[in-house]
Order: sequence, then C-alpha cells, then structure tokens
Amino acid sequence: MGGGLVPALSFVGTLDRDPHSQSGFPILYLCSMTQHYLRDSDVIEAADRLPVLPLRDVVLFPHVVMPLLVGRAGSLAALEAAEAGDKLVLLVTQRDSGVQDPTASDLYRIGTLGRVLQFTRLPNGAARALVEGLARAHVSKFVGGTKLLRAVARPHPYAVVPGDGVDDEARKALALFDEYVAQHRRLPPEVTALVQSAGSLERQGCGIAAHLAVRHETRQTLLEAPHLVDLFRALTQLTAGETELLRLERKIEDEVRGSLFQNQREFYLQEQLRAIRRELGDEEGDELADLETELKARALPEQARARADRELRRLRRMSPMAPEATVARNYLDWLAALPWTERTDDLLDVTHARAILDEDHFGLDEVKERIVDYIAVLSLVGRLEGPILCLVGPPGVGKTSLGRSIARVLGRKFVRMSLGGVRDEAEIRGHRRTYIGALPGRIIQAMRRAESVNPVILLDEVDKLGNDWRGDPSAALLEVLDPEQNRAFNDHFLELDYDLSQVLFLTTANSLGGIPEPLRDRMEIIRLPGYLDQEKFAIAQRYLIPRQLTQHGIDPASVTWAADALPALLRQYTREAGVRELERRIARLSRKLARRRAGAAPAAKSTGAPHDRIAAADLRALLGVAPYDADEVMLEDRVGVAQGLAYTQVGGELLEVEVSVVPGRGRMLLTGTLGDVMKESASAALSYIRSRAELLGVPADFARTRDVHVHLPAGATPKDGPSAGIALAAAIVSALTGTPVRGDVAMTGEITLRGRVLPIGGLKEKAVAAHRHRVKHVVLPAANLRDLEELPAEVRTGVEFHPVKTMDEVLALALRAIPVAAPRPARGARKGAAANAGVAPQTAH
Repeated sequence: MGGGLVPALSFVGTLDRDPHSQSGFPILYLCSMTQHYLRDSDVIEAADRLPVLPLRDVVLFPHVVMPLLVGRAGSLAALEAAEAGDKLVLLVTQRDSGVQDPTASDLYRIGTLGRVLQFTRLPNGAARALVEGLARAHVSKFVGGTKLLRAVARPHPYAVVPGDGVDDEARKALALFDEYVAQHRRLPPEVTALVQSAGSLERQGCGIAAHLAVRHETRQTLLEAPHLVDLFRALTQLTAGETELLRLERKIEDEVRGSLFQNQREFYLQEQLRAIRRELGDEEGDELADLETELKARALPEQARARADRELRRLRRMSPMAPEATVARNYLDWLAALPWTERTDDLLDVTHARAILDEDHFGLDEVKERIVDYIAVLSLVGRLEGPILCLVGPPGVGKTSLGRSIARVLGRKFVRMSLGGVRDEAEIRGHRRTYIGALPGRIIQAMRRAESVNPVILLDEVDKLGNDWRGDPSAALLEVLDPEQNRAFNDHFLELDYDLSQVLFLTTANSLGGIPEPLRDRMEIIRLPGYLDQEKFAIAQRYLIPRQLTQHGIDPASVTWAADALPALLRQYTREAGVRELERRIARLSRKLARRRAGAAPAAKSTGAPHDRIAAADLRALLGVAPYDADEVMLEDRVGVAQGLAYTQVGGELLEVEVSVVPGRGRMLLTGTLGDVMKESASAALSYIRSRAELLGVPADFARTRDVHVHLPAGATPKDGPSAGIALAAAIVSALTGTPVRGDVAMTGEITLRGRVLPIGGLKEKAVAAHRHRVKHVVLPAANLRDLEELPAEVRTGVEFHPVKTMDEVLALALRAIPVAAPRPARGARKGAAANAGVAPQTAH
C-alpha cells in the first residue's frame, strides 16, 4: 500500500448498476513488456498491458484510497485478472455514465494506475473492492477480447518546472482548502491536517482534488493537468468558488433555521395561551369556533356556504403562523360581514316622501317626481329592481345631498362612493387573493358598510373616471349598473356571485361628455339646471342662512336682513349656477358677525341680547369689495356685438361675440381660444354671408377689401361647439352693414351654408342663464320648441322665446334695422309657430 496515503471521501462509487450483466469485453494480447511508474521514491513495475476498470461518475486520483462497488461482468473480470496477477489495474473514467458496455471511444485517455487492496464477492454476484491510486497513466490504445478490456499505457507524471511558483500556488490552495473544509458540513476538520502533512506537493494536490465535491468532468480536468503548478492553480480557482457557494448556502440555511425556530416558538406559545384560556373558561379563546358560529348564523347562499365551509376546514389544518392562514381568515371575515339577506323595511308613504324631499331641497321637481313614482310602484308590487338614476348638473345644485334625502325618504342606509380620479379596474372589482393585501372592490366594501342588501349607493363624479394600463373602471361599472347583470356581480376577491339588484344606485356628473356611451345607456339621465335667482333667494332664506348662523353660534332670529341685502349678495358676490359659493359667502358673513359679537360681549350683558341688521351697504365692510358688477352684462344695442348662449360644466352662460371689420384682403381672424367646431361654424357663417351679400346689403367686394376679426372675450377659457353659429353670423352681418344688434336679444343655434338653423342641446341651462342675466328675448331653433315645456315657469314667463328656421328670421329679430334687401319673415307664420309653451310672437324691430 505504501505510507502517507490521504483518505478519500467516505462513499462507495457506483460503477455498475446491473450486477447481473453478462456482456464482456474483448481480451487484448500484447507483448510481454513492462513499464516503470515512479511513486515518490519508489519504482513500481507494471505490465505493459493492464486490465481496465471503467469508472462511472467517479475519478480516482493518485495517492488516494477509494472503495468501489463492482457489478458489471467486464469490471469483475478486470478485478479478477488483477487478483490473479500483480494486483495492478488501470482505472479510467467513462465520458458518459449512461453507457453500460463502454468501448475505447467512451473512455478518457488519462487514468490512474491502481492496486487492489481488498476484493470481496457479494451474494448477489457483485463485488466490493478497495483500490489505492498509485500514479497517473496515459493510455495509448485500448485493445479487448471477449471478456476483458485491456489498455496499453505508459507513465504520465505531473511535470514540475523549476521556478514556476508551484510552492506559492500550493500554499494558496491549502489555505483555501482549509476554509472549504471549515464551511463543509460533511468533512471533518482532520482532513485539512492530513492533507497538509502529506509528504509531497503532488500528494497534497491530489488530496485536495479528491475531497472537492464537484462533477466528475471537473475532476477529470484536474487529473489531466499537464503541470503540477497548473493543478494547484485550477484547485485555487475551484476551491474559492466552491467555498463562496458553501458560505452562501450556510447563510441561507441559518436564516431558514432561525425563521423556523421563531415560528415553532410562536406556535408553541400560541398553543400554551389557548390551553390557559380553556382552563380559565374564556369564551373568546377559540377564535375559529367563534368564526364558525358566526358563519352558521348568517343566511349565506348555498354557493357561499360551501365555499365558507371549505375555507374553514382548510384554515383549521394550517398553522396560524402560515401566510395563507391570514388570507383565509380575512376571506372568511368578509363572508361573515357582508349582508346576504338582511334588508331594511322601505317607507312607502308617497305623501310623506314628497314632504321630506320638499323639506330638504327647494325645486328639483323632476327628480322628486321620479323618486315619488318609484315609491308608488314599490308600494304596489312589493319588490322592484332599483333604478339607475344619473343626476347631471353644474356644481352646487344639490346632487350629492339629494342622494341622502332619497335614502331618508325610503328609510334605507346611505353610502357615498367618490369615483373622481379612479383609474384602476380593481377599485371596482377588487383584487384577487393571490396578491398581498388584497381587498374586495369599492362596491362590496360599500355593501359591508351599508349592512343591508337594499341601500342607496351614490356613485359621485362618475364623469371623472380615468383609465390607463391598469384597466378601465368605467367598463367594470357596466356590470354594476346593469339591472340585468348586477344580480350576479362577481368580485375578484370573493369569487362568488353577489346580488346587487335591490340596491338603488344614484350617480352624479357635471357633464355627460365624460361618460362613455355604453355606461350612459344603462342609466336614466335626469338633468338639474342651475337655480334661478328666486330659487336662490328661497334656498338662502330657508336653508343656508339659518344653518350657517347656527353653526357659528348665532341665533338666526337675532339677525335681520334688509330687503336689498340678499339680492345684492347674490348679484355682486356670486356668479354661479348652484349655491356653493353663496353658502361660503354667508359663512364668511357669519364669522364676521360672530367676531363682532365676541368683541362686544361685555357690553351685551348689560344691554340684553345682541341683534344685528344687515343691509346692502354693510356687505362691503363684511365681505370686502364685490368681485362682480350687478350690471356687468351690457344690454344696449351695439354694432358688431351679439349675445350668444353657451352650456358649460358649471351651467349655462351668456357668451358675447365681437366682430371688427378692417381694411384688408378678405382674411378672417378668429381669437378667444376657439375649438375646431366653433371655427368651422364661423367659416360657415361667413360663407353664408358671402353667398347672400347682395340680399343682406353687404358690400359685394368685402371678401377682397375687408378683413373680419371675430373675438370671443375671456380668451383664457376654451370655447367650442356649433351652437354659436347664428350669433357669429348676426355679429358679422352687423359689423359689415353697420346695423346695431339688439342688446336685449340672446341667440343659440347652429347655422348651415344655406342659412338653415339646426337644433342644439342644453337649452334648459342656456334659458336659465338668459333669465339670470335679465335678457328679455331668446332666439332658438324651431326644432327645440318642444324643450320649452321643461323650463321653469319663471323662465317661461320672464323670457320671450322666438323659434326660427332660417338665418333670415334670425336677422329680422336680432338687428335693429333689417338690411335693405333682406326679406322680412311672415308675421302670421311666426305666430303659428309660437302658439304653445308661452312663446312670444316674433316681431321685427
């Protein structure tokens, strides 16, 4: 055996997987020559032809002892031949371990000459062998017979070149091997000492290579190193990489072990705490039992009941510290908290409903009638799917507060949900439970807050929904707001059908333009126009003034308003369709009164209860300079200036159109931040005037010698739409002919190239704006005549409406003097067209 051998890893090589294989190897007949192998100071004489023992997934290094399990017939024959002779055998590794009967092409050319130290037959036909590696050998060729494979080999020792730095490389490799053994859990620390005490550098290198846990291809590369310094360099790189991997594995293993220990500790403490609670008779000890009791008490649908039971069984089997336990418990809590059959009894008294609506809100008759109709039908049929109402109107007209009043009328729970700025579809449908922190969508959350299946849910600012790469929430609302689909609404978190058919959904919007058409089609649109001055007076006296004075600690009965105070407050300090700014002004005035009374508190004790009287002259001292002029809108006749009517998100507005004609080359300049549609309306109006220049009394050469500049004031505000077409045409004709436009006339309508006047939208808001600005006459398309019946009675009586079909009729009404050649519309025809809805007959001025 020789002394100073380095023990190899304690494992048995798997050379043969089929110990009963009868396949053999051909026998090689060689001339009887010998080779001399040098091992340290010993010379080993070996035959030129050596029996070959193929190795699978194993490489034997010189100076290393290795146990082998042999089962293939050829391998057994090689060991028997060695036992019968000088006990020497050539061990060569297979390139592919899956080959059962390797040939010359399947074996590497560099192997190890070994000596069989022990050879023992096993009962199953296999054998155990203990082999000692002696020296490297290079195979010249393989020659075989029928049973045994032999090889012609010659000695192949590691070359050593003086001055190649092999000693330094050896020290590096030994130092890194020491760290490797320290990190490796299966190598005893004594291995480092044994390797370092080896008698030669070759023994040390082979000892390190034999103990590295790497693939056999890498081991074969180390065995085939040409020089000893190359071997140590390769060992240095390989050992450094393996040591770093072991260090990382140990770090991860320590962290996992620490986490497991902490979980086991917490679980043990939780079990102890439960046992203590059971001994004390604490009813809250078993949380799962309480949850199960709660779920059984709920009238869950069959599908939800089965899902809850399955999740509860799953929760009982898992550890409380498992992440899935929190998800399952949260899911069951939501199932137990949602209303499935709980409902509130509806109040079905129509008279009581109308009284409450009138008490809470002034005006808004259309939406009040719709709610009263719903209550009346519900009282007859017992159950009715909730309508989807969309309240569209400018800010401050009471859309949101109307939702609370409707819930109060019906005796239902009220939940408000703001949709402004919502961009994620999951906000409506919820997140799937695979995500950390998943929750149901806002609809299911609203139902949990309502605690009944028939609440009133207000979806506020539905026109402010956004969309991006996360989805389109307006598309998710299609199922929610569809009476045919919302009886089986499926939230991503619940993954169950939930019935929303009994919910009364109300939505609010400032404009229909921001609502997608499919969503708009599912809702019943109810428009809320801006308040009239009379309505604002009533709202301020009945609601706003008493509420704000009371909130500021002032008795409303101790404040007297002069007859001119409230009208001045409305016209000089507010300019809006709603009453929100009006309430802010009243709140500021209340603060000033409270401050005045707080400063005069000592004197008030001797003189009695304080009393204040507010007149129009006091508003400047209390509220500052008025931002608006009561007579800001000029209603006098002017050349080249016409009054149009516009519809905006804050209600209707009076739109002034100014036209100036200057010498030029027939160009038209449009200013005032006009949109494309309004620019096209101006072009159509100019083309109409050019085609009828002679009849309108317009100079025939104005298209070549005059430039027309059209401007709409408030240039920073974008303006668009076709409804200003007739106002643009009237202002241009006035500027070209020098004929003034009546200042008490406002007009709205789309113009065509042939001079026809087409219908427009938003007439209700525009008419209210005209009445608010004290305009006496409104010119509108004849096709909009049917819309006049929807106007408030104050507007119909305070404004004369003139339906027209052609631009000639518009000019006859709008201009103080009809152009020379312009035909005057028949008086009898106009009277017939204006026979209904309080429309005034058209007369030329």
